[in-house]
Amino acid sequence: MNTFNKKSLPAAIACIGALGVTGAAEAVYVNPDGLGQALIYPYYTVRATSTGASYQSLISVVNSTASAKAVKVRFLEGKNSREVLDFNLFLSRHDVWVGAVIATSSGAGIFTPDKSCTMPPVSADPASPTAFVNFAYTGSAADGGDASLDRTREGYVEVIEMADIIDGTPTWTTVTHVSSVPPCKASILQSPSTGVVNAQLASDTVASTGGIFGGITLVNSLAALDVASEATAFAAFSTSKLLFAEGSTFPDLSQVNPKTSVVINTPTPPAAQTTSTIYITQWSGILNNPADPVSAVLMHNNIYNEFVLDTVTKSGTDWVVTMPTKRYYYTGGQIVDANGNVIGVALQAAPSLFQRNFVNGKACDDVAIVRYDREENTVTAGTTFSPPPPTQTDSICYEANVITYNNSNVLDSVNVANIPTTFQNGWVSLTFAPATSQVGGQAHVLTGASTITQTITAAGTVTPGVAASIYTGLPTIGYAVSTFNNGTLTDSTGAKVNATYSGRIAHRFTRQIQ
Repeated sequence: MNTFNKKSLPAAIACIGALGVTGAAEAVYVNPDGLGQALIYPYYTVRATSTGASYQSLISVVNSTASAKAVKVRFLEGKNSREVLDFNLFLSRHDVWVGAVIATSSGAGIFTPDKSCTMPPVSADPASPTAFVNFAYTGSAADGGDASLDRTREGYVEVIEMADIIDGTPTWTTVTHVSSVPPCKASILQSPSTGVVNAQLASDTVASTGGIFGGITLVNSLAALDVASEATAFAAFSTSKLLFAEGSTFPDLSQVNPKTSVVINTPTPPAAQTTSTIYITQWSGILNNPADPVSAVLMHNNIYNEFVLDTVTKSGTDWVVTMPTKRYYYTGGQIVDANGNVIGVALQAAPSLFQRNFVNGKACDDVAIVRYDREENTVTAGTTFSPPPPTQTDSICYEANVITYNNSNVLDSVNVANIPTTFQNGWVSLTFAPATSQVGGQAHVLTGASTITQTITAAGTVTPGVAASIYTGLPTIGYAVSTFNNGTLTDSTGAKVNATYSGRIAHRFTRQIQ
């Protein structure tokens, strides 16, 4: 029996602090209770099914605290995490903001019926949403991938607290609801010039304290599908204020501060699950990437989940596998023209962690896949994705990936890899093993400058230790979504009832830390 519940991570950190281990209280970690200073929503989509029914993605941001807050909301497309829209959002105490990402004629856009202040203002009209843009992957920013607005139709979302707003200040007054509507004075919230934070806003804010949460629901009304998921929450993300003007591409996940992470790792069978080790890792070495602390708390060497392909219920299953820090580990790739000719190289190759740079629209990382049915039958294959990516096999190649089974493609993604299987139902183990990177080093490995470890035994004994740290795997979040269709149901008149259902199961993971 595992006697150290992972949900007790905040209490464990406090305990370590009491034991005299410094830095634990100022280190980023994934809060299993869902509240944090930064949130990652694993997937948004406005793709259309084969019948033409489009998804909408409904997002919420909730301020659970009695402090007003300034936060950055950022949408990133799923191939190369290029930003397609961001804005500053101002939440009054205990406030909620909601928005809907919808399809446009050429891409995607967002509208909000909410009254909370945004800067620039987000459209309230679903007939004329604020459009997502492709500026970050066209022209001089081209990365060799699809340059059209269609690429904005699926991806993921970041929400990062920038600051708390001091009670009673002019900024607090303008973002606080009066008869359900805040004043939202542009003279206080709007940047006076490009990249410059409004002086009033700057003087009225302090470092953020966390406490936000949220969720996102993929709704396809015509297909009768509804998939809801919570945002992954990072607590203790930053001890300093991260206030930036609207239009700035900051703050982002690389600005985690200090460069320290906290992870609880419990041995997996066949090892005895009677001890858990807390790894407090410093990532301030000269060779460390600024995003390493966030990558560390998301590092997993195995992903486990189920699939359902039952013929009676006409079921299909997709997995969402998102890598929110992948963009920090490479900075471009080959740029090709319409005929496939290389016309330039965008910056450097992938220097660490990830296996390949973004080249010709893909950056592929090799995986090992084992499929199981529900009766102990197993298939391990050398080439399980179909069709395989050019020059690579067994790879997932994007930043917000969708893995489908027998081409059921529930989410109708174009960032998709298919796993063929003869099993009607079962589960899959997907493994990120150490590999050779594009630049000849070791990929799927993250090395910390130093680690303070605390081993918690079944008896409650805390054993300290100091060592370097090696994390194996890749930083991932996500879930599985399955659909079910019962075509035999009728109402009281005998008419057929649309009986399509969907369900979501969060991924299960293991960690490998040495």
